[in-house]
Amino acid sequence: MGAYARFAATCILGVSGYVSQGVANAADLVILTNQGAAPGVRELAAEFERVSGHRITVIQPDDATLEQLINDGTADLVTGNPGLMEERVRDGKVLASTVTPFVLAGLGLSVRAGAPKPDITSVESYAAALLAAESIGYSRGCSGTHVAEGIAELSLTQELANKTIRTEGGPVTDFLARADFEIGIQQTNIMVDVPGTDYVGPLPGFLNKPCQSNVGLLTASKESDAARAMIRFMVSPEAAPLLRRTHVEPINP
Repeated sequence: MGAYARFAATCILGVSGYVSQGVANAADLVILTNQGAAPGVRELAAEFERVSGHRITVIQPDDATLEQLINDGTADLVTGNPGLMEERVRDGKVLASTVTPFVLAGLGLSVRAGAPKPDITSVESYAAALLAAESIGYSRGCSGTHVAEGIAELSLTQELANKTIRTEGGPVTDFLARADFEIGIQQTNIMVDVPGTDYVGPLPGFLNKPCQSNVGLLTASKESDAARAMIRFMVSPEAAPLLRRTHVEPINP
């Protein structure tokens, strides 16, 4: 039995008494993931599915569908930023004792495929790149909030006001690939290796404010034992290299 298999068995037996002995005892788990955590969640779900025998479906829904899936008891786990998770705890949707920070996603910049790549290796060169760009896109979510804060810290809010575009309804790279703007900024893990775009690099220094994602057990979960085991796996040392493979930094308790 390999390291992952031993860990999964320990989680399932030690935490919940749920014995995974093949498909007969397998649980069907549904994880609702936010955009910033999605690549890492999919990577971990595939590995946990392999070693535990559980079947895992990962869904990255839009906001309306997310609330519907939470309310109708379809899902077992949900990920999101700390503020949103606190709200769900207050609403009785997520069990407070299970809320666990598990990943940090730093910010990066991309350009349209084949376009010149600006120098963003220092705060000064990043500021110059923003000033030189014809248009700049970033999201309305956590990463966009941090980008806007960084622009304010550079005292460039007014100078860039007429060429910044806040996106919603998909990754920034979707809009960038359609040439909606010249450069795009979002979490690195959802910007690398995207067709139609070229990743330039991470934002420099203090401007690279990571977005944190937490995971928690939905109170309506029908598979809470297996879901708790999945949470433990998500913050385990065994999960860390899998998360780093998706360009994020794990948060170990």
